[in-house]
Amino acid sequence: MADTTDTPAVDADTGGKKPKSVRVVLLALMIAMMLAMLDNMIIGTAMPTIVGELGGLEHLSWVVTSYTLATAASTPLWGKLGDMYGRKGTFMTSIVLFLIGSALSGMAQNMGELIGFRAVQGLGAGGLMVGVMAIIGDLIPPRERGKYQGLMAGVMALAMIGGPLVGGTITDNWGWRWAFYINLPLGVVALAAVSVVLHLPKKRSEARIDYLGAALLTIGITAIVLVTTWGGTEYAWSSARIMELIGIGVAALVGFVFWQTKAAEPVLPLHIFRSRNFTLMSVIGFVTGFVMFGATLFLPFYQQAVQGASATNSGLLLLPMLGAMLVTSMVAGRVTTNSGKYKVFPVLGSVLMIVGLYLLSTMDTGTSRFTSGVFMAVVGFGMGCLMQITMLVAQNSVEMKDMGVASSSTTLFRTLGSSFGVAIMGALFNSRVQDVMAERAGALGSKVTEQSAQLDQASLAKLPAAAREAYQHAVSAGTHSAFLLGAVVAVVALAAAVFVTEVPLRGAGPTASDDDKADGPAAQTPVAEAV
Repeated sequence: MADTTDTPAVDADTGGKKPKSVRVVLLALMIAMMLAMLDNMIIGTAMPTIVGELGGLEHLSWVVTSYTLATAASTPLWGKLGDMYGRKGTFMTSIVLFLIGSALSGMAQNMGELIGFRAVQGLGAGGLMVGVMAIIGDLIPPRERGKYQGLMAGVMALAMIGGPLVGGTITDNWGWRWAFYINLPLGVVALAAVSVVLHLPKKRSEARIDYLGAALLTIGITAIVLVTTWGGTEYAWSSARIMELIGIGVAALVGFVFWQTKAAEPVLPLHIFRSRNFTLMSVIGFVTGFVMFGATLFLPFYQQAVQGASATNSGLLLLPMLGAMLVTSMVAGRVTTNSGKYKVFPVLGSVLMIVGLYLLSTMDTGTSRFTSGVFMAVVGFGMGCLMQITMLVAQNSVEMKDMGVASSSTTLFRTLGSSFGVAIMGALFNSRVQDVMAERAGALGSKVTEQSAQLDQASLAKLPAAAREAYQHAVSAGTHSAFLLGAVVAVVALAAAVFVTEVPLRGAGPTASDDDKADGPAAQTPVAEAV
């Protein structure tokens, strides 16, 4: 194996502390990550006001779908462009594109314009998360990277908790357009810091972009996201439109895989999947996305419909889960940094996730908020062991030249997992709610849920007492089915975690043994100097 001495992103004269300029870069990266995560959380709260002013209620779902589609489809492309042409310029381009989309969305005069501008914003967002992860991968050796897991988990928790609250406050006091404009000053700060302080080796590749591969992948991802978004809501799962999308998606992805074996500079080099650890982390990332976004969707809804919690504070209802995730992620990062050992975390995290989801599936109309909070905390502890470790191990499993592709692929699998989780758990939830309402409230129950199985507080308050009680039982039954499915899916993550091989992290000192080479990078490339 090649010499593993890395150029560390630490200042030897400061006792291992990061230079101030590196801390500034990390702050800018965290701001960019928050922009990407916070946007949909804020917009969700502002949507009723937006529809009230612009109209176009029938196109409401496309405001979110266009953003999600553009983000998912562009994620692999941003990673590849960063590998080919340099991460700094690519990352700054994604920030600028995101800010342009934000400004245009704030100026939209009708629903059609808003949907189109949200797609532009989504294209930029696809590069934000990938850029953050890949740049951190360039700056900080994997052995040191664990220290920053808590910071990234904290940004994620802050976005999920604060998003609905910030969105409501901005909409009520400044108007919905500021839900988009608020991105501009934050984005400019991140852009300026990255431009001035971040110094990475410049790259210039003579290879041509794989346009055919990019097109096939975009078509495949778009079809998948549309199936998971429309299935069971806009169209029946067995409808011709859904079957067509499934056929198109499968054909495009099969064609994409075939073409990647022929392309001179493939968008997604298939050789990275030869690393067992990378493939296993992709599976675990998919499952984590499946579970996490399903949980964040149904937990506040259960607490509002069954436990009578206020919708205004829906983000705070997730505090036990997100707080546990933050604490565990910080501990896991420190332990990984100090010991260089990480296999225990995917295994332990998967077990805790299975147990926590099973406990959540036992909730009924009599479950207290304290009890449900404890159950959520168990899930949070599990996700805290998994969220950043998956990215860390995936990046450690490839050569430095493939860092962007590895980061974008891991992010993509998590995004696709969230799409499937929301769709499949949502379909199961809706079906169960409608069945129980029909059983307990007869024709009235069926009428109540014929438009949507998810009623807001205003609609719930208008129901007769008997129908409201039946609905609470129905929601409990729906969450039971959804979380039980989540627990079953989480078993896949545990099975994958068991087969992870603990390859020494770059920067850990000792080199990997010959037996470990199959799961580690083929050659260790020096980590870029931070400044």
